Amino acid sequence: MIDFVVIAGLSGAGRSTAADTFEDMGWFVIDNLPPSLIGKVAELVGKPGSDTDKVALVLGRGGEEYVEEVAPALDGLAATGNRVRVLFLEAADEVLIQRFEGTRRRHPVTAEGVIESIAQERAFLDAVRTEADVVVDTSDLNVHQLRDRLLALFGTGDPAAGMQTQVVSFGYKYGVPRDVDLVLDCRFLPNPHWVEELRPLSGREGPVRDYVMAQPETTKFLEKLDDLLGMLLPGYVREGKSYLTVAFGCTGGQHRSVMIAEEVRKRLAKEGYRVKAVHRDMPH
Repeated sequence: MIDFVVIAGLSGAGRSTAADTFEDMGWFVIDNLPPSLIGKVAELVGKPGSDTDKVALVLGRGGEEYVEEVAPALDGLAATGNRVRVLFLEAADEVLIQRFEGTRRRHPVTAEGVIESIAQERAFLDAVRTEADVVVDTSDLNVHQLRDRLLALFGTGDPAAGMQTQVVSFGYKYGVPRDVDLVLDCRFLPNPHWVEELRPLSGREGPVRDYVMAQPETTKFLEKLDDLLGMLLPGYVREGKSYLTVAFGCTGGQHRSVMIAEEVRKRLAKEGYRVKAVHRDMPH
């Protein structure tokens, strides 16, 4: 079986970095590929004697008619019986504008200006984004952080091992993560920030964990989470979902959300899920 990853996304969101990252991981990468040629590539790498088992196809730029070719091409690729995943890269409008201004490149969609071009491309690609297996928002990522994110998603693990789950902690004062599936608010829990000796610590450290776990609300919350995730995750697996990201937020992203994310990671790992924790706003 061949493992295909189709990389799509907004211009300026990091497709070139993604292509380089997959190539460094040993994947056979074809950049700027028209959707109409996806079937031909699958046919060539699937021939007897081919030793290519990991293929990353980076979709090129195009207008509305070009994008309309994507869905039939992906359906045809899935019909081959190989594993097919779609990675979609996006970023906030203001970030894309800054990137184009910084590089002085023209936007490939030739609308009146950069803002209009981004809006038009976003509309064209909405259907592709909706069907993507994983969406990565690169607004707050530099090239090295994007590379690390892709390595975490695609660089390790047996594809046959099932859904890859990520639990993320964050601080609401820094904004809600854009590329997550579920968001849960931990701000109702008593805040260790107001305990002087706990303030400089993080949710990964024993005193903060003990404080949060000692709260009656925490016990009830985790029990409800066990029930919720115990219902949702098996359903996602049955539906063939490849990636799931669950985010936990508190005010600053240092204490409550970190502790809860770590606890959920441990519980899911015990249930046999492939899971990792990422603490977006915790000081390194």
